[in-house]
Amino acid sequence: TSRGLGDVYKRQAKEYMDKLGYGNQPYMVYKHEDIARHHVHIVSIRVDDTGKKINDKFEHVRSKQITRELEQKYGLHPAEKKQAAERPELKKVDYAAGDVKHQIGNTVKAACYGYRFQSFGEYKALLAAYNVCAEEVKGEINGKPYQGIVYSAMNDKGEKVGNPVKASRIGKSVGYEAVQRRMEKSGEAIKNGKLKERTRKIVATAMQTARSRKELERQLKKQGIDVVFRQNDNGRMYGVTFIDHDSRVVLNGSRLGKEYSANVFNAVSYTHLRAH
Repeated sequence: TSRGLGDVYKRQAKEYMDKLGYGNQPYMVYKHEDIARHHVHIVSIRVDDTGKKINDKFEHVRSKQITRELEQKYGLHPAEKKQAAERPELKKVDYAAGDVKHQIGNTVKAACYGYRFQSFGEYKALLAAYNVCAEEVKGEINGKPYQGIVYSAMNDKGEKVGNPVKASRIGKSVGYEAVQRRMEKSGEAIKNGKLKERTRKIVATAMQTARSRKELERQLKKQGIDVVFRQNDNGRMYGVTFIDHDSRVVLNGSRLGKEYSANVFNAVSYTHLRAH
């Protein structure tokens, strides 16, 4: 254990490692004080002195459970609540305000982990509402294929401004693999929690009473839902996405049902929509 570490920290670290199954392993504990939330890092090895791998089945889940037990036992500040409180605020990027990379980073992190979405298109629509453009990039490095994400600031007209920022410059938490994992987890949560039922009900009611697209947008906004319409150069709509800020879900219209897809909003009038 590192020198200078208090006895309380040593005891807590030892108890944590014992419970996780690493009690007989060599390990190092380092107290991190470069931010206000003081914490410790523990480094060990996964192979014991016989060459056998330490059991790591459900290790992440077990680690969280052990951490919660120690927090209660020693009266520590709950780490998960701390992290949630420290999450960046989700707000529009203002290119003219400067420090654009930091602005994009805060907005992207807040969007990615504050909302649930099941496709890159839904993620892209969410970020666009906050003046951030997200684009997938593909290529090869030394003959190996790679996929990534590039983020750019946008103005209120939806036009990209300034230089793009690679996800790697912001952090792995908003990189390609992390976003893919978020999509998978979001799908399960939306299905198990029936999170789209509220959105569908509100959208259905608004579609029955709105007499124009602008009126539909106003009605939905009053209910905490932003709607993003996407259309081609000929004016034909090819996509519609609903961002429910109360349920914190992002849903393409087709996910709510075929009666909420872009094709329906291409109808000649809202009278025609209500009639169906």
